Amino acid sequence: MSVTPEVYAFLSDLLKKNSGLSLGTGKEYLIEGRLPPVATTFGLSGLDALVQRLRGVPDPKLLKAVCDAMTTGETLFFRDGGPFDAFRDRLLPEAAQRARAARRPLRLWVAATSTGQEVYSLLMLVAQAGAVMDGVRLELVATDYCTASLERARQGIYNQFEVQRGLPVQLLVKFFQPVPQGYQVIPALREQPQFSEQNLLRPFTNLGMFDIVFVRNVLIYFDVPDKADVLTRIARQLHPGGVVVLGGTESILGITDALARLDGYPAPVYARTGDPVARAEGKRSAA
Repeated sequence: MSVTPEVYAFLSDLLKKNSGLSLGTGKEYLIEGRLPPVATTFGLSGLDALVQRLRGVPDPKLLKAVCDAMTTGETLFFRDGGPFDAFRDRLLPEAAQRARAARRPLRLWVAATSTGQEVYSLLMLVAQAGAVMDGVRLELVATDYCTASLERARQGIYNQFEVQRGLPVQLLVKFFQPVPQGYQVIPALREQPQFSEQNLLRPFTNLGMFDIVFVRNVLIYFDVPDKADVLTRIARQLHPGGVVVLGGTESILGITDALARLDGYPAPVYARTGDPVARAEGKRSAA
């Protein structure tokens, strides 16, 4: 079946309510390319039968499969560079110092894990941090909405093309081992993250408080009210001095006043509005 305006409106509303994905206009080709295989998997004759099954009270497994299929999971190791420079040079040392003083773990949340390259990029930097982490235990929570992406992240296996995208060869040699499918992250790193499924539209207070939250290149698919809601709730779960790192093209301008951007970082880094860190940065930038 062709994607009629009525079907497009129905699927767009379904996706937004259940995953936060805001399709906008002109994305019929995504539906036509990604959803027929889902129909086949569930024994349905095609897109028309899939849409009919989704009306009313759909099977939760089918609904999840549809949302997963429409999720964009593009990622690569050390994507954009700047956020990882900021993490290595300032965010990690400062968070480790706060955690050490408070005698608690340093807690890091990667809120859109996808297939895991961002998680393992951060863990490689932690592994090379040396004395920065002395006496500090890391707790890394890695979440994503897509079940298949999470499973790939848990396995930590990447093919030749994937390891060539952003991963320096010296890190490949140090932190990966060859396997038939390509390369697998060594157990010492692979066993550290606490992987779990998380829809950012749903409550996530059960994840606890964090020193650093990476939520990059996922909220670009949400509309403004949903972005504001997610960012406001993330801000509430920051330890004092905690920060949020967004994607390079993302901004909270006109979206929420729960966070304030910090100057001096090669990436969009935000602290909770009113936090002493945000006030100190504001004074420095005004000087």
